[in-house]
Amino acid sequence: MSSSYHLPDPEHFTTGAVGPPGQRTFYLQVAEAGEVVSFKLEKQQVAALAEYLGNLLADLPEPPTAPLPAPPLVEPVEAAWTVGGIGLAVDEVDERIILVVHEFVPGGADEDEDDAADEVADLLAELTGLDVERVEHPTRGAPESDEDELDEDELDEDRLDDGGALARMRITLEQARSFIVRAGELMAASRPLCPFCGLPTDPDGHYCPREN
Repeated sequence: MSSSYHLPDPEHFTTGAVGPPGQRTFYLQVAEAGEVVSFKLEKQQVAALAEYLGNLLADLPEPPTAPLPAPPLVEPVEAAWTVGGIGLAVDEVDERIILVVHEFVPGGADEDEDDAADEVADLLAELTGLDVERVEHPTRGAPESDEDELDEDELDEDRLDDGGALARMRITLEQARSFIVRAGELMAASRPLCPFCGLPTDPDGHYCPREN
């Protein structure tokens, strides 16, 4: 059974890729109190997470200075598990963004991406009472939200019904802005995404499930 993680005050939050172009593996990495945890995810998930973080930050005051790029991955990179669903919420009182990622479990909720995103968003809304955005594949529809009052004492769930592990982290607004910069650099160095299916394309084209 995979481990769950609760990282309320990480000093390291970044994304990166390992391997040559076209064969890269993408990671989300977070560290707190000397513990470094890496999670494997798809390129599309990195892009979508950066987009949703940007949407959340757009409603907050602009920082006085431009964000710095997020730090590089701490090596060696070993994934604790693969990311399935992702949920986000803003705690404006503490000026933090709460991020919950759910482990991909073959045959579990994440086999249906919409159901997985709903489940993570519902759990995060229940635990925090904040407005929640579910991070979806870029080609999917708008996120859903829920609202209640904040109750940090209820942050005690560590996995979903399908047994998949959870990682909960409270990142600073500056870390979120730096993540967006880092994700933009990764996307600029990557193969472009197909506007129809969201999969990477090659110079000679690719098989698009939306067109075939």
